[in-house]
Amino acid sequence: MKTVFITGASSGIGAALAQAYAQQGATLALVARRSDVLEELRQSLPDPGRHHIYAVDVTDHAALAQAANSFMQAVGQVNVVIANAGISVGTLSEFAEDTQVFDRVLQTNLMATVATFSPFIGAMKSYARQTDCRLVGIGSVAGIRGLPGAGAYCASKAAVISYCESLRVELRDSGIRVVTIAPGYIDTPMTRDNPYPMPFLMPVQAFSNAAVAAIDGGDSYRIIPWQMGVVAKLMRILPNWLYDTVFARARRKPRAASD
Repeated sequence: MKTVFITGASSGIGAALAQAYAQQGATLALVARRSDVLEELRQSLPDPGRHHIYAVDVTDHAALAQAANSFMQAVGQVNVVIANAGISVGTLSEFAEDTQVFDRVLQTNLMATVATFSPFIGAMKSYARQTDCRLVGIGSVAGIRGLPGAGAYCASKAAVISYCESLRVELRDSGIRVVTIAPGYIDTPMTRDNPYPMPFLMPVQAFSNAAVAAIDGGDSYRIIPWQMGVVAKLMRILPNWLYDTVFARARRKPRAASD
């Protein structure tokens, strides 16, 4: 039976991934801050008694490690670890108060990814050659090129992508596969307040099905939906003068510090 540890599991992509894996018969660890929401999710899954919930703030690395160790003790081998927890808010570097917002975004999106993987790697190395093991980082198309007003989010997701690539090479001979999933626009609570068009907006359940297929297949890097993969390739090759001209006029996510 597959065992899966998911952070940011209470809503959006995390909850959809939980639903998809539960339908496969997996045993899940559901990690998020609110125990009541996690319990509601657990009760909605097939055979809810086999799943574990951990009410943890992922920026609390000691508590996150404790949840990871508790799940390993409960189930033995863990097959898939998904560092999904993340936040997206507008930021402008000219405002001193946004420095704290940058820190919060980087701690949640990047450092929590490192802290999520860390407790599992040593244990996985002992059995990864006998059973499939995956460490999954959730990046974003926003990590490919910087967007105005989204410096913290873009920087954090670019860092997640690079970190996962480094880890993938680092663990190449261990049997542990590192998978990077880069979502485009997915219909979740995080994106519904975006004040700009979202091309190729994808239902979250369709995204989770595609993501699970990529994870189970051991893909090293996958942009979902595929149309955004084409857009990402075009964004990479645009010369700076053209990219700057086009995106300087783009509408921006509201600043968190201005709420």
